[in-house]
Amino acid sequence: MADRFRIRAAAEADLEQVAAIERDVFSDPWSARSFLPLLKPDALVAEAGGRIVGYLFSRSAADEAEVLNLAVAPEYRRAGLGRRLLETVIDRWKTRGLKRVYLEVRASNEPAQAFYQALGFGPSGVRRGYYSRPPEDALVLTRSLQSEGRE
Repeated sequence: MADRFRIRAAAEADLEQVAAIERDVFSDPWSARSFLPLLKPDALVAEAGGRIVGYLFSRSAADEAEVLNLAVAPEYRRAGLGRRLLETVIDRWKTRGLKRVYLEVRASNEPAQAFYQALGFGPSGVRRGYYSRPPEDALVLTRSLQSEGRE
């Protein structure tokens, strides 16, 4: 798989392709412009054949990180690409000494919940009415970025 996908920092020129995936994947998609302020070192895209096929946008403050948006084009799902994007940024956060990462996921999105749980995330709260189209609660999932037994 290493030869099939190239993970790299996201750039402004990628945002139209990112937004196209966003529209295919989410019921309440972000615009290309929404991603612009998030173009920081931990914003990643995955390329296959010169085309953007996945992305991860995040932010960090103090000793915590937040996954803001992660998606893979439908035709590239189940190839380990989402895992690779997330593991790449988690490795960076660990190197910088961050302690914890969290994210929100739709309460009805059981496949995403299973994906994150397989990567060590666990439930830590609920944000009532977090999503608007359609209206739905978000589950907050959290993962420690430190070794077992340390928090």
